[in-house]
Amino acid sequence: MTAGRVHGLFVGGELVEAASGELRELSEPATGAPLARCALAGEADVDRAVAAARGALDGRWGKTPPPERSRLLHALADAIEAERDALAELETRNTGKPISSTGGEVAGAAEVLRYYASGIASIQGRATPFGSSLLHYSLKEPVGVCAQIVPWNYPILMAGWRLAPALAAGCAVVLKPDPQTPLTALRVAELAAAAGFPAGAVNVLPADGPTTGAYLVSHPGVDKVAFTGSTRTGAEVMRLAAAGIKRLTLELGGKSPNVVFADAPLPEVIPASAWAVYASAGQSCECRSRLLVERSVYDEVVAGVAAAAGRIRAGDPLDPETQLGSLSSRAHRDRVHGFVAAGVEEGAEVVCGGGIPDGPGAFYPATVLASVDNAMTVAQEEIFGPVVSAIPFEDEDDAVRIANDVRYGLFATVWTGDPGRGHRLAQRIRAGQVGVNTPFTARPGIPFGGYKQSGFGRELALETLEAYLETKSVLVGIGARTPNPFGL
Repeated sequence: MTAGRVHGLFVGGELVEAASGELRELSEPATGAPLARCALAGEADVDRAVAAARGALDGRWGKTPPPERSRLLHALADAIEAERDALAELETRNTGKPISSTGGEVAGAAEVLRYYASGIASIQGRATPFGSSLLHYSLKEPVGVCAQIVPWNYPILMAGWRLAPALAAGCAVVLKPDPQTPLTALRVAELAAAAGFPAGAVNVLPADGPTTGAYLVSHPGVDKVAFTGSTRTGAEVMRLAAAGIKRLTLELGGKSPNVVFADAPLPEVIPASAWAVYASAGQSCECRSRLLVERSVYDEVVAGVAAAAGRIRAGDPLDPETQLGSLSSRAHRDRVHGFVAAGVEEGAEVVCGGGIPDGPGAFYPATVLASVDNAMTVAQEEIFGPVVSAIPFEDEDDAVRIANDVRYGLFATVWTGDPGRGHRLAQRIRAGQVGVNTPFTARPGIPFGGYKQSGFGRELALETLEAYLETKSVLVGIGARTPNPFGL
């Protein structure tokens, strides 16, 4: 799959043109250079993809036994790993992210496929006798056709997160990547077909969200919707899915706190805190964009994070030494810079960064804002860029109050030398995940998802499979005589 070519939709096991013939021009965010042209799906393409998915369920894919599904998932993981370097380069060119990051994301997609390939063994019903005349047993069946909508910030990783549990459960998928970053998802679909997945099991439709995406969510042939993206769009997805009473999981925005107590080992905490916000240039839902610091060490920690930010290597995303690549687009960079300007207007102080650099691409420097109050816009809204807002707190109760005083609840990190305090805050902070003395977040086997307006449902865990399964109860009369309740 070479950059510069025209990329089609992937429907029914093959690359096809959009029904309208419409193409989207793609460019490299880091340079502005032309990258490729990609077909843009419309409503007719959704109809075609949903029909292909339904045909797969009614045909060969629906008859594929669990051990074969496991083998196919492992085969797809093998294929992704074999193309790791090429996929990482394609992801970097399409997103502007450093290749040092995208290589790990490609590996992560393969890892989650393997996790669910093994997890298929956990899909089991149960049997329960009721006396000597009645037996109950339950079956686990795929929920059906799944619409899966993934964002532009982790295209191949999010494709893996979504495809793996759905395919493990035996569902068929219509995956809609963002139309600006569809290239690796399309390649994964090609690899799935080559690995042996039946035609229609995996379909990929790059498409605009407000039009074709809305039609996909509303489509009567879709049984479940899984969405990753902004909270505002998630609310609209929820509204559209409600009319069809569709199964729904939402992984939405975040404004996650990184809470630093004075008794924490600051030489370790400071670089880890910088990584927690600047990894992926802050374009990550679990980015720890609020730095909450106990007042007695506030100045030291803010200065340390700012110094660490200044040492981050920004530049050509294809250079393996680069740590901070380009943002996804110049329009998004303008949005990020607008938040920084709003913060300054509300009284925040720019300690480092905060300006649009000269030159091509959509680069933005690692930025630290100090003197931030939690009521400010920069502390309440998801910036989705390399910007951290540093907020002082007085004591444990104050830290919990500030940490919880946002509408989001996806992730939190707590740094402390007191183990009891770490466990207390893990219980008191309203977030789907809390890291204590570690900046790391998502791993297969650890449920990932949010509280409040960060969404509902969990990813990356065996319990995720339940979102893609129906439970059917079967009652069997086993008595010697057929019952005649009415005495007829």
